[in-house]
Amino acid sequence: MDVDEKADVPKHRGGPIYECVKCGRRVDYKELERYISFRCPFCGYRIFRKVRAPIVKRLKAR
Repeated sequence: MDVDEKADVPKHRGGPIYECVKCGRRVDYKELERYISFRCPFCGYRIFRKVRAPIVKRLKAR
């Protein structure tokens, strides 16, 4: 997994990114698919939250 040095965030490869509730590490979905049960590869916790995309959508007012 490629990690950005600044923010300790995996580089986006097309799949959703999840964040461990216990340790706060961000894990790519492809990384989680490797395990039989979804567990954090760093702390072993099984509860994740989906991280929103960093793209901000702006709509023009009518």
